[in-house]
Amino acid sequence: MTDASFGTQLRHYRQAVGLSLRQLATRVGYDHSYLSQVERGQRPGSADLARLCDRELGTGDQLTGTFERKPARSVRTATSAVRPPEPLEAAWQELVAAIGVADPADVLGDFRSVPPAALLPELVAQLQWLQARDEDAALRSQLSILIAETLTTGGESRSARRWWWAARAAADTADECSLAAVARAREVMSGLVERRPLPQLLELADEAIELTRQTPDAVDVRSQVRAARAFVLAELGQSERAHRALQELVGAGDELRAAPAQPIDWMPYQSHWAEGRVCARLGYGVAGCVLLERARELCPERWIGERARLDLGLSECLAVEGDVAAALALALRALVELPDEWHNLAVYDDAARVLAVVHEKEPGRPAMAELQRLLARPAYLSGRSVGSGSWGGVGRG
Repeated sequence: MTDASFGTQLRHYRQAVGLSLRQLATRVGYDHSYLSQVERGQRPGSADLARLCDRELGTGDQLTGTFERKPARSVRTATSAVRPPEPLEAAWQELVAAIGVADPADVLGDFRSVPPAALLPELVAQLQWLQARDEDAALRSQLSILIAETLTTGGESRSARRWWWAARAAADTADECSLAAVARAREVMSGLVERRPLPQLLELADEAIELTRQTPDAVDVRSQVRAARAFVLAELGQSERAHRALQELVGAGDELRAAPAQPIDWMPYQSHWAEGRVCARLGYGVAGCVLLERARELCPERWIGERARLDLGLSECLAVEGDVAAALALALRALVELPDEWHNLAVYDDAARVLAVVHEKEPGRPAMAELQRLLARPAYLSGRSVGSGSWGGVGRG
């Protein structure tokens, strides 16, 4: 390791002792996003950081020596070959070069409050900017995941699959096992909305499970991956395996909620949502209602798209328990009150699940026709409608 850069060497020693970025950051008193930038060579680090990491990782003075020997490097050197941007963009690039970017939320803000039609152009613009700089494969993967999810919910399945491939490839290039696992887990969840073949999705979920074995401390990643696998097993009707997967998912969710630092890409409300959804598919209606009520309490009011999906999940659980009238009333309210720009195939898939259970329990309910009519409305993406109401059926096809 004597010829390795400081960041590369830091990552090697950190992974060798089995510490996550967050764990090491807590021990040395630095922000985990800053450490991530140092490891990727975006930030130079410092002698103090090297000394503290040597102490926590038990590496003697290896990191300190590497830091003191490394040549001075200007951040601008990496972008000098890129065509000079517009003045405002140049100012933005210099700012980001100075402070670093470690997460889409750093540049997109509260993106869960932004309708897909408005979010997609911003995602693409940020990704194009990163590609021009030819760096930060991890952030490219995260942005590609968000683009793929947005395209999927807008009905652009063919384009979405290309972006899923890009997300996996970028994560693998970044050599981040946790991110590679997340990319696969999120593709599985979107694949269920897209109605891709379930055996194919199960294979992808199993890949994600294997990747998490290399990052045992990433509790948020483990929760996402367990959710994806439990979803697929429940959809396949493999009740025993799905029940075991649900138990593992609940355990991962408990670890997530007990974690001292809550991640922003997979939150406790999402863990409860996933648990509740699997409960519904397994016929555990009461347990699902309890879990989804907890999720609604934890989900911010401003995230109206997320809250609509939680309401529809609760509707499905009510229908499973036989309270068909309440289920239909809640589902209808969720769709009627949801602004047009938030209507997407993920929401319609959740509503179609409610309709399927109601059709099984009480097929003659008059309100079913109204729910079917609402499901025939188009989803929206980039300011235009997509799809043709094919989500209005009562089965999974």
